[in-house]
Amino acid sequence: MNKAIAAPVLLLAGAVLAGCAGTPGHEAYRRFAGDPVCIPGPPGEKGRAAAPQLPADLTEESGLNDYLAYAALHNADLESAFSAWKAALERIPQVRALPDPRFTYRNYVEAVETRVGPQRNSYEISQTFPWLGKLDLRGDVAAEEAKAARCRLDAARLKLFYQIRKVYAEYYYLWRSIKIAEDNIELLKQLESVARTRYTVGAAGHSDVIRAQVEQGKLADRLRTLEKTRAPMVARLNAALNRPTTAPLPWPRAVLGTAEDFTDETLLAWAAEANPEVQAADREIAALEHGVDLARKDYFPDVTLGVNYIDTGPARAGMRPADSGKDPVIAMMSVNIPIWWDKLAAGVHEAQWRKLGAISRKTAILNNLSADVELALFGFQDAGRKIGLYRDTLIPKAEEALKATQTAYSGGRAGFQDYLDAQRILLDFQLSYERSLADRAQRLGELEMLVGKPLTKEP
Repeated sequence: MNKAIAAPVLLLAGAVLAGCAGTPGHEAYRRFAGDPVCIPGPPGEKGRAAAPQLPADLTEESGLNDYLAYAALHNADLESAFSAWKAALERIPQVRALPDPRFTYRNYVEAVETRVGPQRNSYEISQTFPWLGKLDLRGDVAAEEAKAARCRLDAARLKLFYQIRKVYAEYYYLWRSIKIAEDNIELLKQLESVARTRYTVGAAGHSDVIRAQVEQGKLADRLRTLEKTRAPMVARLNAALNRPTTAPLPWPRAVLGTAEDFTDETLLAWAAEANPEVQAADREIAALEHGVDLARKDYFPDVTLGVNYIDTGPARAGMRPADSGKDPVIAMMSVNIPIWWDKLAAGVHEAQWRKLGAISRKTAILNNLSADVELALFGFQDAGRKIGLYRDTLIPKAEEALKATQTAYSGGRAGFQDYLDAQRILLDFQLSYERSLADRAQRLGELEMLVGKPLTKEP
């Protein structure tokens, strides 16, 4: 092969072979989504979470943990964050590698006559070597940025799980509201039957029957509204699960496991330590610290080494020296000269300002995180207090009052309005109890997102 085209052909072949490398597929994300670290579950050996079996779809037996596992496998936003993390990892070997060698070919349009013969072609290959430590610092910056991307992936996962828990709790509350409305409609039907009996014997007016029917109509309308609410709520939950919005979802049967014991100070300490947004801020600060050192390295030159080979033909006949046609080989070295000190100083100052900005961002994150933890903890504790109040005190007393009023009304010792008031109070207490259960589950999910670790003993 002609020497003039041999090297370019080899370079082209190398580029084609490099381009044939495979691209990462969805299987890598599936392996990540199935990792026990990524899906919450009951504690396993050595403190790791035991990952549930990844569900192919959701069934009547699916619980909250199955919803979270399904979302970890299918949610598009989480997969996008995973791809961003993997892309950041691929930056590390790129920035740590030397720049590409440079091949230069020169053709002398008119051969340069020399004593040993005409010079016709020149081949040069050179390699630039950054100043000592530059490549390591670039790799350190990329590594910290990759760690920050992984922290953002964890933050996206926790945010997704909180969104699912929040909608799942609302879905649970909707189901319980429908059941309570149906039970109260049956109760009103019994009341209407008692009112009709009393009206028949002349012990009550016809207005009692009409009012019982009106109350039934109001509750029936409320029930229809609740039933219509199911479709948009299922659509919201399906959107987080990356399922068709009209895909059916079973009613949830439970909303909350047993919560771990924790205090305000414990939660704040956990949040400052394990919150992925805080961890990402730490990694960004570390990357910018390396960036400051890297900017200072620009004051030092990069060195380029190379070899130049010149294709030389034989000297003219009759006057050929002993070294006629000998191809010279030339060693070459060059350095850039960093003399623009104002530009270099500005690069260092820019890196320092970026670092200070990252430190301030972390301070703002911690301040907002502390306030969010306090607010979520208040909501969690307040909901827990209401659960105990309604379950242990108010609902039993309201049920007792309703039974007593029903007996009194049947015997003519209480008015119809007294019976309606007792029934309405019980309905409000029952709904408030279920609302407190849903609120407590939502606030617990929010706390888990904020502190970056599970707070429930059971999935």
